[in-house]
Amino acid sequence: MWLKWFPWRFTVKHFARSHGFLDPIKILSQLQNFAQPSEVAAPTELLRSGVILHARGLMNSQAIQHNLDWVWPYWVNRQYDPSDDAFIPRSFSLTQINLTHRNWTAVGIPDCEEYPIVDPRGLVTPLYDGWSIDSWIIVNDGKHLIPSQSPSVDQTITYNDNLCVITGTKRDHLSLRSNVQVIGTPESPHCTIEVTAQADVEAWLVVSLRPYNPEGVSFIHDIALLDDRKGWQVNKNQPVYWDTTPDRCEFSYYRHGDVFSRLAAVENKSNISCHVGMATAAAFYKLEKGKSHKIVIDVPLKKEHPQRASLDQDQLANQAWKKNLEKISQLSIPNKHFQSLFEIAVRTVLLHSPKEVYPGPYTYRRFWFRDAAFIIHAMLSVGLKDRSRRTLSYFRSRQTKQGYFLSQEGEWDSNGESLWIMHRFCELTKEAPPAEWKNSIDKAARWLCKKRTSKESQSIHAGLLPSGFSAEHFGPNDYYYWDDFWAVAGLNAAGHLLEQYGDKQKANNFFNESNDLARSIEQSLGQTAKRLGRPAMPASPYRRMDGGAIGSIVCGYPLQIFSKNDTRLLDTTNFLLENRFINGAFFHDMTHSGINPYLTLHIAQVLLRAGDRRYFDLMAAVAKLATSTGQWPEAIHPRTGGGCMGDGQHVWAAAEWILMIRSCFVREESDRLILCSGIPENWLHEKSPMVFGFTATKFGDIKVTVVPHDDTIKVTWEGKWFSGQPPIDIQFPGYSSYSATPNTNIAEIKYKDTP
Repeated sequence: MWLKWFPWRFTVKHFARSHGFLDPIKILSQLQNFAQPSEVAAPTELLRSGVILHARGLMNSQAIQHNLDWVWPYWVNRQYDPSDDAFIPRSFSLTQINLTHRNWTAVGIPDCEEYPIVDPRGLVTPLYDGWSIDSWIIVNDGKHLIPSQSPSVDQTITYNDNLCVITGTKRDHLSLRSNVQVIGTPESPHCTIEVTAQADVEAWLVVSLRPYNPEGVSFIHDIALLDDRKGWQVNKNQPVYWDTTPDRCEFSYYRHGDVFSRLAAVENKSNISCHVGMATAAAFYKLEKGKSHKIVIDVPLKKEHPQRASLDQDQLANQAWKKNLEKISQLSIPNKHFQSLFEIAVRTVLLHSPKEVYPGPYTYRRFWFRDAAFIIHAMLSVGLKDRSRRTLSYFRSRQTKQGYFLSQEGEWDSNGESLWIMHRFCELTKEAPPAEWKNSIDKAARWLCKKRTSKESQSIHAGLLPSGFSAEHFGPNDYYYWDDFWAVAGLNAAGHLLEQYGDKQKANNFFNESNDLARSIEQSLGQTAKRLGRPAMPASPYRRMDGGAIGSIVCGYPLQIFSKNDTRLLDTTNFLLENRFINGAFFHDMTHSGINPYLTLHIAQVLLRAGDRRYFDLMAAVAKLATSTGQWPEAIHPRTGGGCMGDGQHVWAAAEWILMIRSCFVREESDRLILCSGIPENWLHEKSPMVFGFTATKFGDIKVTVVPHDDTIKVTWEGKWFSGQPPIDIQFPGYSSYSATPNTNIAEIKYKDTP
């Protein structure tokens, strides 16, 4: 109890001043002046993850810059090179973080929560936030082949049977290739790395254990050879197996430098310890001139099953993928790059939804309701209904007693997003909401009602949700329209769901509350338009037009609260296009400080809905930003093209690509379906059939086929309708809208010159 009365503020101030520091209490109070007053200054979860990130950055600053003779990851080689566009001066930066090449690709199997990641040069990090395994070719003349130091590599992903990242590197007469995948079952998964090397000179294939990953240092204190000399025991508890006994092994600890600098030494050690945590090891395989040599590395991913992988483990993984992809929507389009990105995106969302959904395999391997709403929506759109149902069943476990769907404190959008996607699930599946959802839905909607600010206030935010942190990419705490639009949609969703439970009184209450909040938004936007002198919607009533306005277009996509041609929506979109685009995509100044793929696609969806053919330019720009393995980081450095923010494989971005492709073929608009509104003229000129479906809509599942002929475009569809076929319009870009004859499943559109 005495802690409550202890004069902490005075003590902290006195300590700081007596030691010559600025007063931290005063600094914090000044920082808060940049934001609107809020009950949560910043989410604890965000502060915690930031502390962890910068703690590693501090270790990086101590480990890397005076040890540049080590073999470091690709991002270090780029970021520490003063001649490179990725170079970042370190001077007053206490922490040194990967800000230029946050790119990696996860491999795995469905329903398994272990995600080994592969960086752009083939560095493999098998275990979450752990050490890594690298491969090199070493020759006596010093012209080694080190992938992380190579100017270019050939990296691809295959996905026919299992996800496999393939990285190939060449130099002169040296070639190195690695195939990385996960085999086995979710209960006993193994990361396998198949390394193939060839040299036309005497050389060594070296497999090295590295005390770092794509974020930076990851400690290795102990390494020991296994008893049969066919693997390592790392940190006394993690085995790494090789299928072939190496010709020799070497070890080093921090004070002796990287094992790379000691490759000529022959010490015949069998183990090493390093109190700093920077132990390294190398296994050597002699290469015969002109002959290919292959080894397979096996890392068990669960401590409960540390044994070597059995021979049939790869087949088990293949079967798991095949089973989970059986009901996936079919896509066939002439643009093979777009097609491949779709196929990979489907596997990305499937992989990252083992129970709950994760926005990424590494930095973001945790849950957010915001990301989950979009990812589940994409899952539903391609037929993953059972998986979506399972994921939604975990929502209630994260709800507080007061009804708040909590992923981070201070984010007031989560309740609206949760209610919206729950209702969307019921719409797209025609399933009644489960009985166990009812109390949760009621509490969530009542929480929104209570959270609103006073309508009697004379302020411009009267009746809106309070100031909060919202999505981190909007800026400091404020009264964000993003939160309010989600609340309108969430309350409306709650009304529809409670109608299905037969509780008409509560349903009407929530419908009325949704409409009332919408009126408060309208009043606020009206005052804001007068202040700005234009109808565009800033991020909040108190902001000027800036990149944060990207959040306000949620009223058009995906919520459709505003009509497709609403002046405020289109003026906001045009502001962003004219002022916040770099290299054809949306550059977000707030937090991300990079090009954002999924927010670019939000704008593309608004343009597509409005019949503005610029949508396709944005799609093409996002496709160009994808890595060679078909992934997007959360934000992209405009000079290097590498990731500069968040996870190196962002699942929300993958989800948006799926939803964008779906919208090109099938969109819902009020009481009707819109077909083909995103199929561009150049696809039609290919004269090849196009197919998408089945995809879920609120009217039932539909599959669309487009067959261009010389004079006409034949469009057919197959529907599994809930209660009869809805009105259907066919709207090829640049063509007049065609209303299909009721209860038919075919239309023929005549070719004409594009306006």
